[in-house]
Amino acid sequence: MGALFHDPILLAIVLGTNLPFLSMAVILLFTRSNPKLSSQISVGAILVSAVSAIYLLAKLHCASPLQYQTLWFSSDKLLIAFGYYLDPLSLLMLTIVGVIACLVQIYSLGYMAGDPGYSRYYAFQSLFAWAMLNMVIAGSMLQLFIYWEMVGLASYFLIGFYYEKWSASQAGKKAFVMNRVGDVGFFLGLIWLVIGFGNLGIPELNHAAATQGLPQHVLTVAALLIFCGVIGKSAQFPLLTWLPDAMEGPTPVSALLHSATMVAAGVYMFSRIFPFFSASPDAMAVALAIGTITMLLSGTMAMVTYDLKQVWAYSTVSQLGMMVMALAAGGYFAGVFHLTTHAGFKALLFLCSGIFIHEFHTNDMRIIGKKGGRRLKIPMACIAVGALALSGVFPFSGFFSKEAILGVLAAQPNKIWLAAALLGAVMTAYYSFRLIFHLLFPKDGIEEKQHEEHGHSSHGHEEDHHGYIFWAMAIPVMILAGVSLVLGFVEHPIEHFLIGHIVEAHPVAHGAEHGGGEWLMIMGVSAGLLGIAVAWFEFGRKGASRKGFLSYFPAVWKLFDRRWFLDIFYRKSLDTFVYGGLTSLFTKNDRRVIDGGIDGICFFTEGSGRLFSFLQSGMLQYNLLMMVLAAGVAVLYLLF
Repeated sequence: MGALFHDPILLAIVLGTNLPFLSMAVILLFTRSNPKLSSQISVGAILVSAVSAIYLLAKLHCASPLQYQTLWFSSDKLLIAFGYYLDPLSLLMLTIVGVIACLVQIYSLGYMAGDPGYSRYYAFQSLFAWAMLNMVIAGSMLQLFIYWEMVGLASYFLIGFYYEKWSASQAGKKAFVMNRVGDVGFFLGLIWLVIGFGNLGIPELNHAAATQGLPQHVLTVAALLIFCGVIGKSAQFPLLTWLPDAMEGPTPVSALLHSATMVAAGVYMFSRIFPFFSASPDAMAVALAIGTITMLLSGTMAMVTYDLKQVWAYSTVSQLGMMVMALAAGGYFAGVFHLTTHAGFKALLFLCSGIFIHEFHTNDMRIIGKKGGRRLKIPMACIAVGALALSGVFPFSGFFSKEAILGVLAAQPNKIWLAAALLGAVMTAYYSFRLIFHLLFPKDGIEEKQHEEHGHSSHGHEEDHHGYIFWAMAIPVMILAGVSLVLGFVEHPIEHFLIGHIVEAHPVAHGAEHGGGEWLMIMGVSAGLLGIAVAWFEFGRKGASRKGFLSYFPAVWKLFDRRWFLDIFYRKSLDTFVYGGLTSLFTKNDRRVIDGGIDGICFFTEGSGRLFSFLQSGMLQYNLLMMVLAAGVAVLYLLF
């Protein structure tokens, strides 16, 4: 205990990662009936976490990796330690999670004001922050997996926060179950590593893979199985449909899950053991294909929905696919840098959308536009900044990270990956500004008057655009807008900070991230501008039809709108193979074999009891007769 107070770094780690858990416990046990106090405790705890993360980043940014660990299990063939591992990647991610979670909780002071589950909401927010903060600095894969599952549990609570609502309850269960499908593969991969390697320490695993200390078959099978966890948590194909449904939770929850925390955990884990993955070309090829498919499919889905939150949800899936593409192509820095920039502008987009939803009580971009959404100056300006960053327009942060990814893909021998990324960039700009133009230029240019309903929120309190509630939401979005404006200009310092510790990584992680030259930059910028131009022609210009070119192809619209029928396929598969097949078989086995076997034993016992009951009637003469007969049989047996 004395070492804790004599080591300021260890003290910052312990306080920063564990105060949110204490705040959750205090809220649930003592202050749940006092919403104001509950929110103060939760925000205070996460503020300490954010400050601690920034302190650690500043203190250790030039130092070598720092590890605190204690041995949990040791044998001749297995070694498992728990503790903290601080290197550039974990420090960067710790700061991202701490800052984003802090801003979201401050924003929630306004958005969730008056909600009957206010204290419960902040307790779940604290639980989520605690799990995520501890996950990113875990020193072993087993410890990472434990907090990985805690993140899944907390996200289930938050997605299904409005549990009285059927769709929210179903969305929470869908997210939980689909994540467990991926996590089964993740856990099997860890078991395979225990058998084949005997050590789950992250530095040891990366070093063994980079120095060919792992048999290739062990490495490839383990990498593919562990990547299943990435597929589940980061909503990659085919487990991508749970994430849009997760919009049933409160909008700040969506901002938290979609920016740098839950859904980015899969990409972070890929980055965390990047040398391990990059040592298996087969696993990297599979990841590249899955990331590309995910990026394209989710981009098409975003082009046809009118729900603000779902547009950004599909966009998140698409951008996560692009991050996986970058990492799988060998671009360690490109993938991590896009994760960093995406955290800022995606949280910004969701929080801005939350202000519109809070004001107009609808998620439909068309209705918000007609009701005068553009009159909300701060969120309108900030959501435009977020859309420009997402579309990769200079000088916003998304431009720099998108160009880094295109540079990695341009270095690949097969240019189909670069073509797919450019197509994704066009779609991203198109659906982003399709939304922006719906808000800015409502159909027929008509804005409904808000004299009667304007000023009343869904929570029943009076809205004051210059008061506490509005500014609690406005200040975080302005901070994030500023981050989205300047973050791209520190690309090279971040690259220098990150790349140093990947000493054994794949060579592409260093060399191919800036390939392509000016022609590639021109193509990337042109892709974004093309998407914006098409959106302007269809939704922004005066006299535009505001329908979109996909409306002229009803079959294609339906395909995109129904998520390529993935949910229908899952439903049919469950009904046919699980409920109609396995469940029916297990039911018959339970009734005929298990119940039938037990019933047979019971019938045999009862029948034999009835048979043997004739041997004992309670009359002495029959007992003597049976004794004589038994003795006679024995004599006959002995004589003959």
